[in-house]
Amino acid sequence: MCEQKQKKLIDEVGDNHIATSYENPVREDAFDMTNDEKIEKIKGHVHEILHTLGMDMTDDSLMGTPNRVAKMYVNEIFGGLDHEKKPKASTFENNYKYGEMLVEKNITVYSTCEHHLLPIVGRAHVAYISSGRVVGLSKMNRIVNYYANRPQVQERLTMQIVKELQNALDTEDVACIIDAKHLCVNSRGINDIESSTVTSEFGGKFKDENVRKELLNYVNMDTKF
Repeated sequence: MCEQKQKKLIDEVGDNHIATSYENPVREDAFDMTNDEKIEKIKGHVHEILHTLGMDMTDDSLMGTPNRVAKMYVNEIFGGLDHEKKPKASTFENNYKYGEMLVEKNITVYSTCEHHLLPIVGRAHVAYISSGRVVGLSKMNRIVNYYANRPQVQERLTMQIVKELQNALDTEDVACIIDAKHLCVNSRGINDIESSTVTSEFGGKFKDENVRKELLNYVNMDTKF
């Protein structure tokens, strides 16, 4: 893409949180470097950013910051880019013949907006109706966490969670709702600390209005203990 067209696209996107595709935009050579090599390279870039901002990088408080940030990026908050960390969604026969929806609600979501690299913090509610297979409850949380640990757009994250569970359970009957605050909205720009963003993806039977209503009733239940 030529520089002029690229600048035009960036200007058009602006603060609009739109995704370009269902897949995260990762280069083909993304995994040619080892994690240690990535940490070393990112460390240098973080040092240069802070230095350019005017920070004294010889200060005891700042000297270790580039290394801490680099390790955090590679091993933690962007660790979901590493396919080797993908959780194995082991499924089992639904021997007890449970035929109603199963809802795992209030799954904590920590992600990072790919437009400003600021946090996205919220809750995910994931549901499915078994077609013969079931998945361990903790796996649903792990799948949410895996896809959240990337530079993300909330719409894409919602769809990726549903698609992963559909593939694992061999059923279209999967749904996900995410309600999250975006610090790129709350702490900069419009500085609206009260607003949150809600996204949803409904597959199979969840496209039916009555089934969706049942799911929302479960989500809105007071289950504090």
